[in-house]
Order: sequence, then C-alpha cells, then structure tokens
Amino acid sequence: MPISDYQLVEAWKQVLTLSRLEPGQTVTILTGAATHPQTLACALIATQSMGAVVNRLDLPPVNGEKALSRDALAHLGETPLTGNRAAIAALKASDLVLDLMTLLFSPEQHDILASGTKILLAVEPPEVMVRMTPTPDDRTRVLAAAKRIEASREMRVTSKAGTDLTCPMGEFPAIAEYGFVDEPGRWDHWPSGFTLTFPNEGGANGRIVIDRGDILLPQKSYCGEPIVLTVEAGYARKIEGGVDADLLREYMETFDDPEAYAISHIGWGLQKRAHWSTLGLYDREATLGMDARAFDGNFLFSLGPNNEGGGKRTTACHIDIPLRRCTVSLDGVDVVRDGRTVENEK
Repeated sequence: MPISDYQLVEAWKQVLTLSRLEPGQTVTILTGAATHPQTLACALIATQSMGAVVNRLDLPPVNGEKALSRDALAHLGETPLTGNRAAIAALKASDLVLDLMTLLFSPEQHDILASGTKILLAVEPPEVMVRMTPTPDDRTRVLAAAKRIEASREMRVTSKAGTDLTCPMGEFPAIAEYGFVDEPGRWDHWPSGFTLTFPNEGGANGRIVIDRGDILLPQKSYCGEPIVLTVEAGYARKIEGGVDADLLREYMETFDDPEAYAISHIGWGLQKRAHWSTLGLYDREATLGMDARAFDGNFLFSLGPNNEGGGKRTTACHIDIPLRRCTVSLDGVDVVRDGRTVENEK
C-alpha cells in the first residue's frame, strides 16, 4: 500500500540526521530515467528543510544495448559517470550525494568517495524504504557482526540441503551496511542491514546448494529446484541441476568472462524488518530486492567482482544469492544456525 509524502519526508529526515547532514552543507541528488518521483520529491523537501544547499544532477542511462534486463545491477560495465568530468567534479564538491539512480562497482564512485564525499543509495519503493528506515540500533548490530568477521580467519557455511563451503578470510576488510552515511567517504544503501567480506583470492572451496525457495538476483526469482555449484580455488567450476541451473548457466555465459564465476562477497543478513517473502509481492522491475539481501539470518553470497572490497577482479556480471536455513560459522563458532542469527535464540 502506498505511503504518504509526510511519512517519506520524515523518514528522509531521520536518515539525513543519522548521516550528520548540517545546515549549509551541499547535497547533490543524482537521478536518472528510473528514479521514483515520490522518492525524489520527498528528498528535495527533506534536504531543503534541513538547511542544505541542494542540487539535482540528472544523468542518462547507459549499457542498455548490453544488459539482458532493466535491473540496474544486471550489467556492471560503463556507468553514466564514465568520462563525465563535469559530473564527477560536481559530486566531489558535494558533502553528500543521494544516489536515486544506482551507481555501483565503478572506479569513478571510488574516486568520489576518496574525496570525502558521502554517497547514500536509495532506490527501493518508498514503502519499503519507510518500513526499513535505519536506526542507531541497526548500526550497532551490524558493526558488531562486522567486528566478528574482522577478528576471524575462516568462514564455513553448511546446510541440510548439502551446502559445505569453506572460505579463508583476512585479505579483504569487513563491510557493514546499515543504511546511512555517518562518516566522510562512506557509501551505504537505504534500506540494508548486513555485513560481508570477500574470501581470500582463490581460497573458497566446497559445494553450494541453492535450494528451493532460495533467491537469485538480479533474476529476482525463487529457485524452484536445487542448483549445485562446485567451488574450487575460488570459482564456481560447475553449475548443475535442472531448468533453473540451465537458466543461470546460460545467463552467465552471455558475459563471456571467466571472472563472472568467481566467489565474490560472503556474509549474512541482519535486518529484522526485511522479509524473505516480500520479493514475491512485487513486479520484478519495481524493486532492487533489498528485502531478499538483508532478511535476518540469510547467508548472502555473490558471484562476480571483488573490486568493491579492494580486490582487482572486475566483471560486468554480478549475481547476489541469499540462501535460507544455512549455518554460518567463524573460526568454528556459529553466528547463524539453520537460518537464524544465534543472538536471537532464546
């Protein structure tokens, strides 16, 4: 059910306050062809009401001739910032960028963040954003989980469906996404609520079973039959199963890039207000699927690049896959057991 402008403006104010927006600071709102009009209108009201100097930068879409869907994460090649020096200069000159068009996995974004500019991505439907408006408690919980990753050297993931994956860690930092940007040079995504890292280069080994009801993104589909990935030396060497496996394999083959099969980020969801079932209630083009990525207790892994964590691997193919009912352990200590965060057990 739609929400009122008042609700969304208040949510924006809460997120901007948590992001330490101060009067006189410069905010640039980045928009594109798919920007939600209510999200934009309410962002303009909220930022101006808090005394910010507000600009809007509208950029044309790219990669349309290469992508196989309209999902913003379906092809991670050239971005609207590529070669666009004027746009990059404007964003670097801003204290805060509100990304309402989706810029990810680009050297230009890293360059902007390195200048101290904060970037907050906000592209989900307004009612989803309001339901998962971040809080200080979200930050505390996610940072605690990230700290556990930083202190560990191995993540093992198992499930009754047959997953048994071992990932050595330590080469890459832990990343915490809690929905607001409270430090210079920070990127985050509203809504979110999970922690992740990347396995040591070439170190992931084992077997991943994408079971019935697990989710493929950007396909935005629930798996109807098991898909088995054989992981060796950091790459999914085999993709086996029925029609769902065929669809995944054929999609990945279109990129003609061996790096598409690399194990990318690994972590788990911590957002109690996100729900596994929400994806089934939306048209595929209406949502980016953040409920699926963030719901509490899911094991979220991806295939594709690791440059977001500081690695050298890049590829246009990026697939996020949240699994239910897994056990995730760090150095032998469970942090998620059978799909439930251990701290939630009574």
